[in-house]
Amino acid sequence: MKHSNPRTRLLIAFALTFALAPGLALAQEEEADAGPQPAELIVTPAELELEVGDSLTLEAEVRDSDGNVMDRTVVFYSRRRRSVGVNPAGIVEAYRPGEHVLIAMVPKDPEDLHRRAEPAVMLEIPVTIPNPPVATVEVANLPGHLYAGTEIGLRPTVTDISGAVRHDVEVGWSSADPSVASVDALGTLTLVSAGRTTLTVSAEAAASDTAIEVLANPVASITLSGAPDEPVRTGDVVFFEAKVTDASGNAVPDYPVQFATFGIPADGIVAPGAIGQVDDAGAFVAERPGTHTVIVDGFNNSASATIAVVSRNIRKDVEVVGRGPVRDRRTSDLWVWEGTDGRDYAVTGTHSADGHAYFWDVTDPSAISLIDTVRVDARTVNDVKVSEDGKFCVISREGASNRKNGLVILDVSDVANGIEVIARYDDQLSGGVHNVFIAEDHIYALSAGRRYDILNAEDPTNPYRVGRFELDTPGHSIHDVWVADGIAYSSNWNDGIVAVDVGGGGMGGAPNNPVMLGSTPYPSGWNHAAYPYRSQSTGKFLMIGGDEAFPYQTMRAERTPGRAAGWIHIFEWDDWENAREVARYQVPEAGTHNLWVEDDILYIAYYNGGLRVVDISGELRGDLYRQGREIAMFRPFDPETVKPNTPFVWGPQPFKGHIFIADNSSGLWAVKLVDAEPRNLGEPQ
Repeated sequence: MKHSNPRTRLLIAFALTFALAPGLALAQEEEADAGPQPAELIVTPAELELEVGDSLTLEAEVRDSDGNVMDRTVVFYSRRRRSVGVNPAGIVEAYRPGEHVLIAMVPKDPEDLHRRAEPAVMLEIPVTIPNPPVATVEVANLPGHLYAGTEIGLRPTVTDISGAVRHDVEVGWSSADPSVASVDALGTLTLVSAGRTTLTVSAEAAASDTAIEVLANPVASITLSGAPDEPVRTGDVVFFEAKVTDASGNAVPDYPVQFATFGIPADGIVAPGAIGQVDDAGAFVAERPGTHTVIVDGFNNSASATIAVVSRNIRKDVEVVGRGPVRDRRTSDLWVWEGTDGRDYAVTGTHSADGHAYFWDVTDPSAISLIDTVRVDARTVNDVKVSEDGKFCVISREGASNRKNGLVILDVSDVANGIEVIARYDDQLSGGVHNVFIAEDHIYALSAGRRYDILNAEDPTNPYRVGRFELDTPGHSIHDVWVADGIAYSSNWNDGIVAVDVGGGGMGGAPNNPVMLGSTPYPSGWNHAAYPYRSQSTGKFLMIGGDEAFPYQTMRAERTPGRAAGWIHIFEWDDWENAREVARYQVPEAGTHNLWVEDDILYIAYYNGGLRVVDISGELRGDLYRQGREIAMFRPFDPETVKPNTPFVWGPQPFKGHIFIADNSSGLWAVKLVDAEPRNLGEPQ
């Protein structure tokens, strides 16, 4: 496929106007001195179809406008690198099924080999990766006892030959004796009469048989307990228990019951959809105030209970206390700490700029002052962290001119008298360090989005590597790591949140011997951040995972604000092998970035959705946003930035009664929560 050469057309235009514009003739001469320019890029094969696990090497040829072959480097990259990878040599690896795109590009500047370089020529290479064949299919949820006159919604577990559990495969069901038990196309098992039969489940060429025995139904009554005497608030979880007994009053084991709920809203406004929900274990939560009824159905018997629900009524206003504006470049993350001199300080990074880190005195949040600036060789200082003792700071580097990247360690033990670079570390970190964490004299540094290296920093002037952790899953990738109580929690996109023992997990782990403990499921594949937290009100260990996705980018007009997607996933994770997602917080048409939890309050940087402050006290179920658990929200508008009035909140940190936020568009802000003013929503404001 031939590509026209815009540079050649430009030279022709210069020649036609030479007599009238001598300056253009000079430009033409300068272009000529530059020599032939890339005009065509040929990649073989031009499109690919690969099986999961396959690899292939692309061949590339660069030609000038006369068709001559040029010695120019071709930059390859993947638009979905966690699904299909390609390295600088053009070796393609297929990780996950789907329709994907690789990019081949010849940069205008032969020395700039970054994927974001300005291209001279560029082309797309379509890649098709079909789903692997199904290996096994089994029934996942048959109880130990089955009773005539009841129904069960069967769930299959389908696994393909790559080991992936699949949810996109059509499943077939059948019963050898429908007079005992029948099963429809949706997997609803109807138990007709006492007896024995065999269930068959199939998917593609795989199938499995399960022998079942149906017992006579002994149920005489069902009772429902758990309804509180006093009203509960929206968002409060009420646990109902159904007791199923026979004629002698004995409990009937494994008897299937179904919970349902309906409600009458307090405001009398009936809208489509439920105003509360109850799960299959009897956990009820309301989204709107009103009178709610919970029903338990046992097919031949049922029971119900009624609950009064009132508004949670926890709203606060946000008051801006102070600012540290950064209007000429994009701000990345922040860290706030108390210095060794007793004063309070903050550091903020910069993104897609020229390697600045800013240090602020925030002792008086109403009078934030910039006290020092450190500039390093980097395009982006994405992450900034300060040691527990407040003596040294680590800043990450990406896009260094020498491509060594790595990280830089700064002495912040005497901030008032200046900040000094005391060490640089780039050994095997040349792919760029996106995020870092400091815990117990060790630095955890991400490397090229694939792993994290663990550095001993007992002497921060001389850090050295003692360990590293990397998954071995196809197309694995990592974005962040957070360490608490000797366990490192990394955010691994499709692979979810991974817990690793580095000294506190009881599995013999240490910084020089990291041992994996377990991981959470993450079907969306968007896991970008994670925060471990022990609930103060329930004692349960929660893992709070945040998404990051930008599905709207292709619909953006030039110079319009960005818009993210995604939500917060809340897992109960007291068993490393069984992380269970119980709740979510999702703001419509906005997406999360970094987060923090303190005193049962969740602080979320929600990109274009601003700062969000959420009550996560007590038991959690369902969608916290819809339940009114949002305490406050704040969008930092600034008309004087490069992109005026485009809030894009990057990171939050509560600190000594204030909330500090880094806004990508406008810099550092300090705000606080105050009691909300009474409002009459029926009157204009």
